[in-house]
Amino acid sequence: MNNEIRSMISETSYKAARLVSGAIETHFAEQLAAAAKRGEDGLAPEPRKQIIEAIIDTAFWTSLRKEEGRPPKISLAFLPPDRTKLPLVFEQRLPLSPDILTKLAPAVERSGIHLGVWHDEEEIYIWGTTHDIPGFCFVLEVIEPGLLVIKHRRVDGFGKFVNVAVLKGDEVKIVDEQSVTLPDCPALLTSLLGFSSPASWNNTVNLHVQLAVSMRAHGHGGLLLVVPSDNDNWRESIIHPISYAISPSFGGLADLMKQKVNKQNLVLWQDELSREIESVAGLTAVDGATIINDKSELVAFGAKITRPIGGETVKEIMVTEPIIDSAAQIIAPGQDGGTRHFAAAQFVYDQRDAFALVASQDGRFTIFSWSPCDEIVHAHRVDTLLL
Repeated sequence: MNNEIRSMISETSYKAARLVSGAIETHFAEQLAAAAKRGEDGLAPEPRKQIIEAIIDTAFWTSLRKEEGRPPKISLAFLPPDRTKLPLVFEQRLPLSPDILTKLAPAVERSGIHLGVWHDEEEIYIWGTTHDIPGFCFVLEVIEPGLLVIKHRRVDGFGKFVNVAVLKGDEVKIVDEQSVTLPDCPALLTSLLGFSSPASWNNTVNLHVQLAVSMRAHGHGGLLLVVPSDNDNWRESIIHPISYAISPSFGGLADLMKQKVNKQNLVLWQDELSREIESVAGLTAVDGATIINDKSELVAFGAKITRPIGGETVKEIMVTEPIIDSAAQIIAPGQDGGTRHFAAAQFVYDQRDAFALVASQDGRFTIFSWSPCDEIVHAHRVDTLLL
């Protein structure tokens, strides 16, 4: 890297870019090395600290601008055009700058389109666009003014990208990969952290991740309960009659999850699954709880949670966030959110073989599960992982 690029990097003025770039470089280096050791091929190039810092700095100042009155929404992917399929390559490459990114933003703001970014001995530049990126490709997404998310694609190519860090103004949140080693770490959280390796495309945990993403995206807030299919004990915690009970239980998602998926039918299957996920997640916008069982069958929506006869009120919960230097807190359930959060905590307290997903209208997202190790309802704040 010559002096010109070093000079550009030394001029970065967004302090958080300098603070976080080293940790991000380490994350990608470790993940790519581990993937290569497992024998995975077609992996993305490894991003270096100076390049990471420059991309973050440029993206941040771009996020504060507007084009035709609208803030830009952009996804930048660090890779050369020969590492992707069917790239759209500009005849003349463009310098990576806030001016250029702001002008390009309206053309690439739709989901799944990435601006390709690469470098040579002279500059860091934009070469074109792509829909296809390799495993562990460094991606920086501009969500809204001052809010950036650094993430990478899963090696299996399906489902939500894995978040590495979230930068909001001067606040930096680096995802704590060690959260996955906690004794009570739910499988859903493990998948969000990117450490699950599904044996097949149609994996129940991956389904729950997609439901969480869709619930958060509709913006109305919502509550989803996942209950056992081998007993009806959960009904003791629901007011009857249920406003919108489903009989027999609806198997749209369940049937798709049972299908054998291969490369030939994958795209069609993913489209059908996405439609069913949107439908079920949409039901969570209705007042009350949506209920599915562990076979992915829809049981009810609009259900009201109550304490079982003779049951106790949940008095405290443990709240954690999978972020480095974030300490666990023991608080009263009402302090963590509104009535949905309290209802979810009460349900899990009484039905310890179930778990609950709660989306707030402000974008917060919490997984409630029972912790047998600490004998307490554990509220996992995961909105940082869902951006």
